[in-house]
Amino acid sequence: MIEVNNLHKSFIDKKNTVKALDGLSFTAKDGEITGILGPNGAGKTTCLRTLYGLLSADEGYATIDGIKVTENPIAARANLGIFPDKFGLYERLTAFEQIDYFASIHGMSGTNKKNAIEQVINDLELGDLAHRRTVGFSQGQRMKVTLAQSMVHQPQNFVLDEPTRGLDVMSTRILRNHLAKFKAKGHCILFSSHVMQEVAALCDRVIIVANGKLAAQGTPQELCDMAGETHLEEAFVKLIGSDEGVAA
Repeated sequence: MIEVNNLHKSFIDKKNTVKALDGLSFTAKDGEITGILGPNGAGKTTCLRTLYGLLSADEGYATIDGIKVTENPIAARANLGIFPDKFGLYERLTAFEQIDYFASIHGMSGTNKKNAIEQVINDLELGDLAHRRTVGFSQGQRMKVTLAQSMVHQPQNFVLDEPTRGLDVMSTRILRNHLAKFKAKGHCILFSSHVMQEVAALCDRVIIVANGKLAAQGTPQELCDMAGETHLEEAFVKLIGSDEGVAA
């Protein structure tokens, strides 16, 4: 389970203070897919980077399975699989070496590591690609390797930042199928997206963020009912009180 408690974060931009997070709080539960929606600049990425431990909040805290990220970042990250917004790979490494590297970062070694790598390669049908250098991989192939490195240490929680951006239809279907499998196994999945249809189809709960604050939360249907709309996109626009910066 992932919990965000009263997060505040400000940045200095050309001598002006920009408040990225302004008391944001929410919970993403085990066995559910929780989506984060918000216009550009709403604070979504800042929130996710706080979960990763890449940023420290000015006030408030985040926990991964009850572990405060700031107090015990290594233990928190051990329970977290990170799927970034760009599928950046070390292109001189093979897919196997890439996954092996991330397994080592998480303290895995020996037979345990070897078996875990072989398992994710089989699960994601990466056998034909495993010993090829990742330079020249398609977006779908890069997505699979990135997903493999995020799940090799078998974390309970997954955080994905716009995971289907740039993917073709088949790659998107593969990713969605794996998210559904993770959910069925009781994992906690938190992801941000601008694709309303995807959020409506996949998410058990949706967190809407605007101006660094929680604007609304609920199931996709509850949000539509709250706004008096039949489509999530229209409900989203009404609930944030603006149609600026909306990407469907």
